[in-house]
Amino acid sequence: MLYTLHETGYYGATPLRLAALATRNFWSSPLNPARDTDFGRRVFATADLVSNLTRRYRQPDWGIDSVTIDGEAVKVRPHTVWSSPWVKLTHFARDMADMRKAGRNRLEPAVLIVAPLSGHYATLLRGTVQAFLQDHEVYITEWQNARSVPVMEGRFDFHDYLDHVREMLRFLGPRPHVVAVCQPGPPVLAAAALMAEDEEESRPASMTFMGSPIDARFSPTVTNRLAEERPFAWFASNMIYTVPPPYPGMGRRVYPGFVQLYAFMSMNIERHQEAHLRYLQHLMEDDGDSAEKHLEFYDEYLSVLDLTEEFYLQTVDYVFQRYLLPKGELVHRGRLVDPGKVTDVALLTVEGEKDDISGIGQTQAAHALCAGLPDALKADYVQPHVGHYGVFNGRRFREEIYPRVRAFIAEHESRFDKSRAAA
Repeated sequence: MLYTLHETGYYGATPLRLAALATRNFWSSPLNPARDTDFGRRVFATADLVSNLTRRYRQPDWGIDSVTIDGEAVKVRPHTVWSSPWVKLTHFARDMADMRKAGRNRLEPAVLIVAPLSGHYATLLRGTVQAFLQDHEVYITEWQNARSVPVMEGRFDFHDYLDHVREMLRFLGPRPHVVAVCQPGPPVLAAAALMAEDEEESRPASMTFMGSPIDARFSPTVTNRLAEERPFAWFASNMIYTVPPPYPGMGRRVYPGFVQLYAFMSMNIERHQEAHLRYLQHLMEDDGDSAEKHLEFYDEYLSVLDLTEEFYLQTVDYVFQRYLLPKGELVHRGRLVDPGKVTDVALLTVEGEKDDISGIGQTQAAHALCAGLPDALKADYVQPHVGHYGVFNGRRFREEIYPRVRAFIAEHESRFDKSRAAA
């Protein structure tokens, strides 16, 4: 019912949205002599704000056409190299001629960035991808919106997610590197543990966890407390809805992205209100640069996707209520997952001092779980003065976090190269 009401509200606002668009176009037209007056800018700004608040936010484009490497502009082409109904594996292929101009003549480490499946699209990691592209062959998971996947494609749960991570690592070949941002931490660690136990050729050479709830019992945040205080049945009864027509996934039971979005916005509603008032002021003052930055942020922030019922509920149950992985109780396809079997996959954990989603210690917990891993293959870093988003994006990520991750991957790529040469 809630999903249908949400869609009804969107379509019900269509006349208002069309009127706002017409008003915005009229007052921004170069043929309108009053468009640069104070009154004209105010009307335009108001109409623009209304049209943006009532429009549909689609999946954003990556917008990564090139990257600067050692002072040279290198063209980039994102394309799908592996897929299932639930995910696209996107490779950001760099132009080899441009790479040679930049003095990069050898194949660089392959890095799989596992994006979160927690309500936003993988493009939220645009800045992460741009940083890694300077020194790596970058692949990223683009998880599909559950409302766009027909019911005939079947279920997609926590265990399917884990299997997908393993399949993508296998696709990348011997000893790739994997970076898990936020939510993927537990399934990626579980996948690495199973691959290590099986001595798979494609087990990661290194794994980096950034702001991940490996053990959500440490430094519980508001999100963690909500999961603990509510019984599992409450989530099943209040957070799951049926996709209505005309979506391809109509009839599928999902955790809607808009529910997640509203929950996060309500946590900081005053800040969002102030941001939109500033945007209105920037438009009235003809400050296009500041207004454009606002639009870029909210185009990403307000673009959300749905999660399947089974994946969402299992994540709540396994990760935030029963803590199966850190307690040594996670069973995958009849096998007990034991991170202690990891012996040669280097481990780096990164946390933010002010992270209000995954508190301090939740990601570091991976070190204790990987008891079979030598200390020489472990590293930990806590970035001062950043929250959750700052762990994988922004100035401090580019200048302080990424250089550490780059050096860690390079060190263990070199270790793998030496062992391969010896073999």
